[in-house]
This record gives sequence, structure tokens and C-alpha cells, in this order.
Amino acid sequence: MTENSCGPHCARLCTTDGLVEVLAAERGLLHWRALRDLGDSGLAEHAVQETLLRGWRACGDFDVRKGSVRTWLLAIERNVVVDIVRARAIRPGDVGWTDLTEVTGCGGPDFADGLVDGLLVDDLLSRLPEPQRAAVVEVILRDRGYREVAEDFGVPVGTVKTRVHYALRSLRQLPEVA
Repeated sequence: MTENSCGPHCARLCTTDGLVEVLAAERGLLHWRALRDLGDSGLAEHAVQETLLRGWRACGDFDVRKGSVRTWLLAIERNVVVDIVRARAIRPGDVGWTDLTEVTGCGGPDFADGLVDGLLVDDLLSRLPEPQRAAVVEVILRDRGYREVAEDFGVPVGTVKTRVHYALRSLRQLPEVA
């Protein structure tokens, strides 16, 4: 690795000193966010490593005018987490909880918590008008694009965006559940 080998907008991940600095400053935050989003320390560590690898590969694409290295890495990590979640959704049977617990040393999921969370989401969604509920389910829960959902519903994209906006606003105004 040579200093400033990427160009004028280098994130310094391509240099030994830069990589050490980024690891020292950002690894904890990256791991915490991945763990929060994925719920598994082994997958979180994989997400951090993949984030740093993608950052290293795209080091020359970093543009300080658009934000800090931290912000850039968090955006990369968000994409990595989405990729991991989608891969797990496509092949949910490939890795079982027993396989994950052997590798990571963590216990299995708490299915009671998952059931309660599902019931809570179902209860919250039932409080929304049907058009808003359908938009939230498709855009947020099924992670589909606004344009795709609008085509399926036969409405303009702006209508789907408005439905999601007002649904989320309504849900935020509900009293907190203890």
C-alpha cells in the first residue's frame, strides 16, 4: 500500500496508517450498528469486514465534500446489511440457528420476543386505514421500491409516498407501549 495511491479524494483506507486509524475510530460503531440490525454477532462481524473491504476497494471514490469517512462507511454498511438480510431471506434454510450458535457461541433467538414483536406490529398496522397499511407493508416491511408499489397499486408514486409518510406520522403519535 502506498500513501495517497487513490487520488485526491482518497478515504485513506488504501494506506496502512489510514486503515489503522479508521479501524481504531470506526470499528466499534460499525459493529454496534450491524449487531443492532442483524441481531447476531457473527453476522455483524462479517458485515463490518465486508464494509471495510468494500470501502478499501472504493477508496478513491470517497468524496469529502459529501461527508466524512464515518458517514461514507455507514452508508456502505447499510448496503452490506441489506445484502445480508436479502441473502438470508432467499435461502433461509441454508444456515440454521444451531450452525450459527456453534460458530458464534451465542444462544438461539428468543422466539417469544419475535412473536410479541410480530403481534405488536400487526396491532399497530391494524390501526391504519387500509391504503396506508398496504403501502407500509409493501414499502417498509417487504422493502419494495415506491415506483414498483405504485405500479402494482395503479396509483402515482407520490400517492404511495404520501400514504407511507402519513402512516408513519400516525404511528409515531400513538402512545408508547410499556
